Amino acid sequence: MRRDIRDAVGGALVAASVSTLGDFIWATWITRHPPVYGLTHGTLLFLCLGLYLGACAGRTVTGAVAGALLGFLAAGGFYVLAPLVGYSAMFVLWIGVWVGLGLINGTVLQKGAGIRDALIRGSLAAVGSGVAFYAISGIWFPFHPRGWDYAVHFGAWTIAYLPGLLLLLVSVEPRR
Repeated sequence: MRRDIRDAVGGALVAASVSTLGDFIWATWITRHPPVYGLTHGTLLFLCLGLYLGACAGRTVTGAVAGALLGFLAAGGFYVLAPLVGYSAMFVLWIGVWVGLGLINGTVLQKGAGIRDALIRGSLAAVGSGVAFYAISGIWFPFHPRGWDYAVHFGAWTIAYLPGLLLLLVSVEPRR
């Protein structure tokens, strides 16, 4: 298997692990949802994803910091938009996060892509991962967290992250 495909699959598994852990923590120990918890969740989740992307590019700290900032901004955006559009804000911000990841990966971490290419990859990742995220978004319903099957959550999160990471990390090799 090519290294870039392996990296994308590995990243999806890492992100799915962190997201599933987040689902477990929210369901098990958090009874109220003050914004500080959501901001912390978004920051830590995307710190991990940024750390992974940074490690793939040999720029671990830069990736972690950029991912954490992106996660914090996305979580903050949710708390601004949710009163206006409800939980649909999550889908809008999921797409925004992938465009942001495309820009970070393409221009800061990989440094090989221009802004145009990074925006195109990020936008395609947003669409692919957005469709997958929408497809798995029923994992929280009905809301009976004590009875959730976290293996299902892990599989669903893997499916949600994989298209975006494939589009960000897999290089297109010219035909010979």
